[in-house]
Amino acid sequence: MNENNKRKFGECLFCKRECRLTFHHLIPRKVHRRAHFKKHFSKEALNQGIAICRQCHNGVHKQYDEMQLAKIFNTVEALIGDESLQRHFEWVAKQKVKAFTKS
Repeated sequence: MNENNKRKFGECLFCKRECRLTFHHLIPRKVHRRAHFKKHFSKEALNQGIAICRQCHNGVHKQYDEMQLAKIFNTVEALIGDESLQRHFEWVAKQKVKAFTKS
C-alpha cells in the first residue's frame, strides 16, 4: 500500500470530528466511463474528491445513488446544502470516535 492510499487522520469536513478519513470522489468512479461524464469533465475533475470520515461517507452513499451524486451532488457545497445530509452529519457529530492506534 503506497502513501497516497493510506487513510489519513484529521478533521472530517462534514461532522468536524477528529478521526480517520476516507477519500470520497465528488463524481463517483462508477460513472467515469460514461460518455456524458467523459465529454463534460476533465480527468482531473473526475478524480477530485474530499477526505471525510467513514460514517459521513456511508451516509452520503446510503442517501443517494452514484448517478444522483454525479449529476446533482458533485460539489462540497451541494453536499453540505442538502437538508437530509445535514441532519445525518449533525447526528454523526454527536457520536463517539472509535479509538485506534496510528501505524
